[in-house]
Amino acid sequence: MKPISFDFIRANTLAEAAQALADHDGDARVLAGGQSLVPMLNMRLVRPTAVVDISRIAELTTIDISPSVISIGAMVTHAQIERSTHTGATFDLLRQVAGGIAYRGVRNRGTIGGSVAHCDPAADWLTCLRALGAELHLVGAQSTRRLPIAEFLLGSFTTALEPGELLARIDVPVLGPATQFGYYKHTRKVGEFAEAIGCVVSDAASGHRRIVAGALSAPPVELYPGDWPASFSVEGLRQAVRDAAPGVEGQHVHFHAAAVLRALKIGGLA
Repeated sequence: MKPISFDFIRANTLAEAAQALADHDGDARVLAGGQSLVPMLNMRLVRPTAVVDISRIAELTTIDISPSVISIGAMVTHAQIERSTHTGATFDLLRQVAGGIAYRGVRNRGTIGGSVAHCDPAADWLTCLRALGAELHLVGAQSTRRLPIAEFLLGSFTTALEPGELLARIDVPVLGPATQFGYYKHTRKVGEFAEAIGCVVSDAASGHRRIVAGALSAPPVELYPGDWPASFSVEGLRQAVRDAAPGVEGQHVHFHAAAVLRALKIGGLA
């Protein structure tokens, strides 16, 4: 199949993109890397009246670093992050995640912002950014706002983006040099979507500690949001998954618990 007819708008600034989205009253879609949107258009799973191309907006393609925050433009590709030469625990984790996404062709074109806005529960970035406590910059024609990623991800393929808004940047913390982290995803073969993901971050210096289970039928969830247990076991993690994600049942509970335990071991935390 091929897409239905739609208007194609190439925006040169954030303001132009936001205005184009507003002009179409929520019936336009943003084109970033196109790795998800283009197949959906071809199969007519989405039928927008307009597609707004944001690939020429220069400010969305940069990674800016301050002493406490790394700000990643929505158009930064997985490959850019994978090849990044920046040092530090945060970039070490980001590079590890980026390098395991799909295949080289997808990483060359796919963007971190497109992945987050698409909100496929099996996407790597959702779990990683949830563990990092990312904050998102959302831009509309009349206003801008910031939202923690936990409040942005509302459900499977559902976000808090309002009609006329687009995701512009993603902020993640600069973790201390002694940070322990682990990331593991269970797939049937390399390049496929994950069936279970575990991501763990523990920065003793700042007190940033999160254990996150992802690739659920809904957005990723944090396990043990209060105090962590003194030790971790598969059965204890199974119960933590049941408590945090009641919709997960049967063998899937074990898959997610095992993925989290593997991430804890990779990070030297179990």
